[in-house]
Amino acid sequence: MIGDYIKLAIDGIKNRRLRSWLTMIGIFIGIIAVVSLVSLGQGLQKVIDEQFEMVGGDRIVISPGGGGTISSFGGMFSSAKLREGDLDVVSKVRGVDSALGLFTTTGKAKTDGEQKSIPIFGAPTDPKQQKLLRQIDFFVVNNGRYLEQGDKYKANVGVRAGDYFDEDIGVGDRIEIEGIMFDVVGVNKKTGNPFHDRKVAIPIETAWELFNKSDEFSSIQVKVEKGSDVDEVAESIKEKLRRYRDVKEGEEDFSVETAENIVGVFKDVLSLVTLFLVGIAAISLIVGGIGIMTTMYTSVLERTDQIGIMKAIGARNEDILLMFIVEAGMLGLVGGMIGVILGLLTSIGAEYLVVNYGGIEIFRIYAGPDLIIGALVFSFLVGCFSGYLPASRASKMHPVEALRQ
Repeated sequence: MIGDYIKLAIDGIKNRRLRSWLTMIGIFIGIIAVVSLVSLGQGLQKVIDEQFEMVGGDRIVISPGGGGTISSFGGMFSSAKLREGDLDVVSKVRGVDSALGLFTTTGKAKTDGEQKSIPIFGAPTDPKQQKLLRQIDFFVVNNGRYLEQGDKYKANVGVRAGDYFDEDIGVGDRIEIEGIMFDVVGVNKKTGNPFHDRKVAIPIETAWELFNKSDEFSSIQVKVEKGSDVDEVAESIKEKLRRYRDVKEGEEDFSVETAENIVGVFKDVLSLVTLFLVGIAAISLIVGGIGIMTTMYTSVLERTDQIGIMKAIGARNEDILLMFIVEAGMLGLVGGMIGVILGLLTSIGAEYLVVNYGGIEIFRIYAGPDLIIGALVFSFLVGCFSGYLPASRASKMHPVEALRQ
């Protein structure tokens, strides 16, 4: 029986092709927006998960300023400072395996007489801290050697640091930063993150001297001992630093964040933004639903005689109701199928632009079967709900009155 209804619905859509296409526009525009936005959002979440795995769940980041994860970008937005004393306190906390301080800033790189801003990392050369540094994904050297104690004007560079110098930079080359020539002794492995793939790392003492800073860290990176609870160690670090810096709880001029917390905040913000954008896109689906309702009312008027004949030969109200609801649902489903295909093509195009022109090579879209099936089911239900009122009106028609009209 249902198969007959579906056949009638398909025949009805074919017989009114232009009207059917115009009706489905609102549906597939809405589905395009939903599928493309959600697949991009899920892709970004997977990128965040992959970065979290690279950093490791046993890491803690301490940054100057009490502003939470914002300050994790190097503490450049805070007047508070982290210094050697803070690093010593953190290193002695129970459960801390190792800790190191990083200095992050923006420097001027000179090439062909033109100056460009480039991210500069001041990295420790102390052997004990180097052990941890070599476990941080974006500091891993793929070619050449790491910075060593005694180095002064030596540098490790990201694989795309040459973007700032208009030529590839490799081991043995020389680069000019802030008027000083540095010898490149190592090239970091590719991470896919354009910020880290374009950075230059120099000895932290040289960075302090070059940028007129002294004993200052933009962040302190901590590795927790195996078997220790990361959250408990983070709380212990907060307590020790409050005591050392003489600040009360709730008035901290520093932030202590576990890698999991930082990733969680980013994912929560991303989910809210995606949900908001999908909500806006859903307006198109409402418009599409109204279009289906209008088309179905017209269809009921055009097929009044058919309704009368069907009732005269024994069709029940439920049969007429189901026939029109299935037709409305098919309009929504076909529009949803077109929307899913175009939505996937749109998100693939966006991925291509982001990777090839945005330089974020780690970015990938993700459109799981739950998204595709969910979009199709949702579009079908939109059609069914939109067609209910016209179908209800058709089912209540008196056969004699219908035939007379």
